[in-house]
Amino acid sequence: MITVIVNPIAGSGYALTVGQKIDAILEKRGVEHTTEYTTAVGHATVLARSAAERGVATVLSVGGDGTLNEIAAGLVGTNTALGVIPAGTGNDFVKAIGTPKGWEDALEYVLTHTAKPLDTGMINDSFFINVCGAGFDVMVLEYALTAKKHMRGIWPYLYGVIAAIRAFKPFEMLVEIGGNIKLKGKYMLCTIANGRYIGGGIPILPAADVNDGLLDVMVVDPLPSWRIPFYLPALLGGTLMKKKIAHHYRAKRCSLVSPGMRLNLDGEIIPMESASFECNPASLLAYWPGNPA
Repeated sequence: MITVIVNPIAGSGYALTVGQKIDAILEKRGVEHTTEYTTAVGHATVLARSAAERGVATVLSVGGDGTLNEIAAGLVGTNTALGVIPAGTGNDFVKAIGTPKGWEDALEYVLTHTAKPLDTGMINDSFFINVCGAGFDVMVLEYALTAKKHMRGIWPYLYGVIAAIRAFKPFEMLVEIGGNIKLKGKYMLCTIANGRYIGGGIPILPAADVNDGLLDVMVVDPLPSWRIPFYLPALLGGTLMKKKIAHHYRAKRCSLVSPGMRLNLDGEIIPMESASFECNPASLLAYWPGNPA
């Protein structure tokens, strides 16, 4: 039994079209299924949790990273497997787990393979599956959210990068990692990752592994605005963590405190001044080929 959960507004309506096509394909192939549509923020979590309680074998997430986050939150710790059908704007987590990029190929993968566990994370009392962070990347995201109304893919985020450079000021942060590392001062950003990508494909932490039982943490020293563009190729190319200004760590737990902080939680911006993060190893069943090279 499969439950298909569709966010009809994801991808500017693209997910609705994909969901209808998936429904027709499953019907034609004689696959027992139901299709449900979200109507509000948080609804996907309710639908997914209900499916798991009914003993549904697989839930398909048809939408973007926000839809995926909500559905995964409803399935974590259950025996119901998550199948990811990319149909949103960024689709970052599917890149981390190697899911086929096309929705038809992604659907075929789910129908012909076996689910296996992967790691998820907790931030305070909330769930996350991909990447959290504060600082410059959140500024980028805020500007990108406006641009998403007019562009898809990586283009809104490139606009966000340019706009954020003009407005950037370093952030006061206290970062504690694994109980024995403490960083305090002004930083450009702090990223805590289970997945690898943000912003429609930017490999912010390409070394992160959803199957290693650890979170990857990167703290980047502040830069004057005029120097930031020189590091953009490293950011976009996945080599920022190798630069001297970046400090990379792995730990099961970490915490971040920053006055007036606005935190990126899987693409959603949430105000909070203190956040504690923890990796929950092998806590979610999902259909995924494995981390790409």
